[in-house]
Amino acid sequence: MTVYFIGAGPGAPDLITVRGLNLIKSCPVCLYAGSLVPEAVVAEAPSDGSVMDTASLTLDDIMKLVKEAHDKGQDVARVHSGDPSLYGAIAEQIRRLNEMEIPFEICPGVPAYAAAAAAMGTELTIPEVAQSIILTRTAMQSSAMPEGEDLETLGATGATLAIHLSVRNLREIERVLTPKYGADCPVVVAYRVGWPDEEFIHGTLSDIRQKVRESKITRTALIFVGRALGYAGGFRDSVLYDADHVHVLRTEKGRALGD
Repeated sequence: MTVYFIGAGPGAPDLITVRGLNLIKSCPVCLYAGSLVPEAVVAEAPSDGSVMDTASLTLDDIMKLVKEAHDKGQDVARVHSGDPSLYGAIAEQIRRLNEMEIPFEICPGVPAYAAAAAAMGTELTIPEVAQSIILTRTAMQSSAMPEGEDLETLGATGATLAIHLSVRNLREIERVLTPKYGADCPVVVAYRVGWPDEEFIHGTLSDIRQKVRESKITRTALIFVGRALGYAGGFRDSVLYDADHVHVLRTEKGRALGD
């Protein structure tokens, strides 16, 4: 018996990996986080199996279901949104599984920031504009941020920021980041990426809070901040495909290995 933590992707049923879908099809028990994972993602779970939305359950409740499946020798598909390694709350589940000596595996999924960038038709790492992406959140009613991971410190890098779980904290984001990025720095709020009602609100640090307020978005949104967003020109081409750039697969100028 194995518990499989499966990344379901951001919402669209066809963005789950082949491996993840095959695991859902094969596991007689499927526990999915229904507040963030559409029911359509687990629609191909075995018809004679047990499929349960865990959105209203506590950690103890979930572990009880897992233990019951373990006692019956049944594999469990534990389906999380996006990629389970990022704000997936799997660490505490893994700790409990280790205590109960129940084996587990993790199946990665498409993270929301990658799906959002695809939907926006943009690259987040533009040569000589931004070459780093920082995935973070802000502290509100959830656990505090560790020392050195506050927005003031991370914003000093000038990197593209993908800020999770913080759409109700836009006032603080504007206050902290404006001195570092400038009031005209592009911001995109990506709402329910991959769902039928997904929405992208484009603005700047100076006006994004008002735009989000008008849209009445209060949850399930990812905030992007950075100069790379929607960058249309004025940057150099990557050296990766430059004819003057020689590497192991292109040993002569303009000639690929094996040509």
